[in-house]
Order: sequence, then structure tokens, then C-alpha cells
Amino acid sequence: MPTAERGPRRVTVVPGGPVLVEGPVELATPEGGTVRSDRFVVAVCACRRSKRFPFCDTSHRKRIRTRTEE
Repeated sequence: MPTAERGPRRVTVVPGGPVLVEGPVELATPEGGTVRSDRFVVAVCACRRSKRFPFCDTSHRKRIRTRTEE
């Protein structure tokens, strides 16, 4: 069903984590390609550490904290 017929999609920005988008979604990549996911909710990487970019693989959790962040 097109977005206009079902209403706006919910997008949730997770502090320090991914952007959660109600699916299905089609994402335009920086290289000019597109990727699609039919999942109910899609986690889009916001930190660019993901090995599955543009999808999140929780790589943001492996970040090492410095003393200034404690």
C-alpha cells in the first residue's frame, strides 16, 4: 500500500543508536544504489560503523568510551 494511503511512516531516532523506520522501506545508498527491506521495523545505521550499512548491525555498541565521556 502506498504511504499516502496508509498515513505517515513513524521514524524514531535512538540516541546513540540507529534510526528505526516502520517498514517496508527502500533506501537510497550514498553510492547511488537502492536497498529494500520488507521488515515491520527497519534499523537504519546512523554511525556508519555497520558492516551491513545502511542497515544497523549494532556496531555502535562496540564503541570505546573515553574519560571525557564518563
